[in-house]
Amino acid sequence: MMLKEIVPVLRIFDVNKAKEFYLDYLEFKLDWEHRFDPKSPLYMQLSKHDIKIHLSEHYGDCSPGAALRIKVIGIEEIYKNLIGKQHNYSKPGLESTPWKSEECCLIDPFGNRIIYFEEQDP
Repeated sequence: MMLKEIVPVLRIFDVNKAKEFYLDYLEFKLDWEHRFDPKSPLYMQLSKHDIKIHLSEHYGDCSPGAALRIKVIGIEEIYKNLIGKQHNYSKPGLESTPWKSEECCLIDPFGNRIIYFEEQDP
C-alpha cells in the first residue's frame, strides 16, 4: 500500500471570482471543469507545478473557511510577484514565524486561506 497525493477541495460561490483569484492572481492553470448539466454547480481542478486543488460550488462538498499550507521554494519571489500585481482585495504580508518558516498568507473571496511557506535553515 502507498499514499500518493492529497488534493484539497475548496468551496466557492462565484465561478468568475474564483477564476480571477486562482487563475489570474495566483497563476494556477485550469485543468478541467465539470457540470452534470448547464444549470448544475461547477466542479473544477486547478494546478500549478506539483500542486492540485479542486474548487466546488456543490453544497455539502466542503465548508468555506478552509486553510491550505503550500510548501514552496522562493517565498520572497512569490511574495514580490503577488504584491506587484496590486490585487484590489488581497494585500498579503511576509512573516517570519516562531516555528522557523517564512509565510505569505492570502484569503480567497470565499474565506479560504492559502498559506505559502518556506522552511528556514536551522
